[in-house]
Amino acid sequence: MIDFRDDNAKTTNRKIDNKYIPLTSQEGLAPLSPYLNFDPSYLPPREPQYIFPEGAVKQRGRFELAFSQIGAACIIGAGIGGTTGLYRGIKATALAGQTGKLRRTQLINHVMKSGSALANTLGVITVMYSGFGVLLSWARSTDDSWNTLTAATATGMLFKSTSGLRKCALSGCIGLGIASLYCLWNNRNSFSQLRYGVNPA
Repeated sequence: MIDFRDDNAKTTNRKIDNKYIPLTSQEGLAPLSPYLNFDPSYLPPREPQYIFPEGAVKQRGRFELAFSQIGAACIIGAGIGGTTGLYRGIKATALAGQTGKLRRTQLINHVMKSGSALANTLGVITVMYSGFGVLLSWARSTDDSWNTLTAATATGMLFKSTSGLRKCALSGCIGLGIASLYCLWNNRNSFSQLRYGVNPA
């Protein structure tokens, strides 16, 4: 029997007890929490948990994405158009020999004109595409690559519908080509799984 009044006995007893204290609930599991008396390995993996209404999908639909797409198209168009206008304005004012306030005013005019024109064009195209996509999703009750291809083709044809049948068809083909590239890139994981999943035998 150990005499707890003896300091040496206390030290020896503490060393023996600490030596056999398990650090995990079972061998190979995560260490026990020093604050909670349970094994953290039994907890589910840390993933974001969201509450969705009954029957709702776990991703934003085309209608929700339309607002960000239209805004992004306008901003990108304004940036590209403004840069192009600045470049053209610098060349035009240099050839005309303009300097000072006159040149600065002309540069601002070039930037504003080109930026607003391209922003308006891309914004209108995106509004058309988003509208067709929302209508197709509502009519077919699904959102897949066929909606994207159809919406892009219809957008291209409608955008050039006043320029003649040939330009209308050409614009539709351009929209179809861009949408096809997007769908191929968006579904690249499915194609890779299909390629590696086929048994050559």
